[in-house]
Amino acid sequence: MTNPKIYDAVLVGGGVMSATLATLLHELEPDWSIKIIERLDDVAQESSGPWNNAGTGHSALCELNYTPEKNGKLDISKALTINEQFQVSRQLWSTLVRRGELPEPKNFINPVPHMTFVTGADNVEFLRRRWNTLKEQPLFSTMQFSEDPAQIFEWAPALMVGRGKDEKVAATYVEQGTDVDFGALTRNLVQNAINNGAVVRLGTEVVDLRQRPDGVWQVATKVRSGAEKGRKNVTHARFVFVGAGGGALPLLQKSGIPEIKAYGGFPISGEFFRTDNPEVVAKHQAKVYAMPPVGAPPMSVPHLDTRVVNGKASLMFGPYAGFNTRYLKQGSLLDMFKSLRFDNLPTYVGIGLTNFDLVSYLVGQLAASPDKKFEDLANFFPEAKREDWRLITAGQRVQAMKKDPSGKGYQLVMGTDVVTKADGTLAGLLGASPGASIAPSAMLDLLKRCFPEQWPAWTEKVTSLVPHYGVKLNDDAELAERVQNETAEVLGIASVS
Repeated sequence: MTNPKIYDAVLVGGGVMSATLATLLHELEPDWSIKIIERLDDVAQESSGPWNNAGTGHSALCELNYTPEKNGKLDISKALTINEQFQVSRQLWSTLVRRGELPEPKNFINPVPHMTFVTGADNVEFLRRRWNTLKEQPLFSTMQFSEDPAQIFEWAPALMVGRGKDEKVAATYVEQGTDVDFGALTRNLVQNAINNGAVVRLGTEVVDLRQRPDGVWQVATKVRSGAEKGRKNVTHARFVFVGAGGGALPLLQKSGIPEIKAYGGFPISGEFFRTDNPEVVAKHQAKVYAMPPVGAPPMSVPHLDTRVVNGKASLMFGPYAGFNTRYLKQGSLLDMFKSLRFDNLPTYVGIGLTNFDLVSYLVGQLAASPDKKFEDLANFFPEAKREDWRLITAGQRVQAMKKDPSGKGYQLVMGTDVVTKADGTLAGLLGASPGASIAPSAMLDLLKRCFPEQWPAWTEKVTSLVPHYGVKLNDDAELAERVQNETAEVLGIASVS
């Protein structure tokens, strides 16, 4: 019997994270064998699909949850970090476009201004303080603020037409925002990986992960569709990345690594109102974020978005949170129950006892009728007509939960969380927004953690892809402007000067 082939890297999940990691690995180690395994019949069908997310190029230009208020003071540290991470994405995509490894940029990224819009005196004052704080930062220097209804009308007419003259309003506006079709980006990156020798298996589900005594991982799979439906196989790998969206937690649990103990996952489904009516779409060209409802998780901040998919513009408003026990949009109602373990039950209980606002918010969302939900859209877009909009089901998100690093209690994971085995042979990604927008930064950090011995030798190749990787652009105003303008020119998006 011949020895089975051992892949250098097996990537579980056909989303933007695996596609990005495959791109980076080929650049760093061109001779490595790479295999991508996706349970559905095509890549980018879950969270990376264009209608399963809002397509925001998250850079903290408009998202209020990235600038929380603590003890009366705004904390902008997360906003700065996320913007820096998105600049890494822009640099990588620009390099790939120049090389011809990504197509014409408008196929996956388009210029769409980013705005924040608030009503009420207290919220107006908060937004003013946020603007005053952020505008001093080089990466946010182009942010504009206004309480003038005429100016806000110029930025986004749909927000103001039909609104009461006495209503207190304010908005910030950043022309340099973007809309990203992460589905198109994923498909192009995966095709590029195939062109570079990667193997892709579609309609194939990973059902178990086991590590041999010699450190090699056995990745057990089952074919879900096609002529070979039901066939089982085992793929061997020196390194495994689990980038399976909501399906990552159960697979990491099956691997038996101690690092995943006490982690839990609370599934949150989502709906958006969508319109493709050209007359309605023409009235609004921006991504506009508002104040989150009390208790809402980060992925549930209301926003009205211009989307560009396959060259056609649409509008989306939402999300409206719901609940079912699936971890994937095309998953099983048993997903959450199968993830329950003795080690993570205290996490679920602890989070439930300390997050009544979240529970109350979800109950309210579940009880809301479509007409009631439309009232929220009408608060944004006063002249919106019900017949122009339809509810669509967006992607399934899993709110990760874990023990607080301090050892005191439990916490909701805000953002993207990478879990790695101590020996660096297995890594998985949990969490949600900003997710796809910062995939290059997240995957580079993952490689640094999992391959500490190889990393020093890789740095030169990393900078050939991301010229200013590791440099905080916000610390150098001149450099920040130059890099943003360089990537803007390549990607066909708005420059800062």
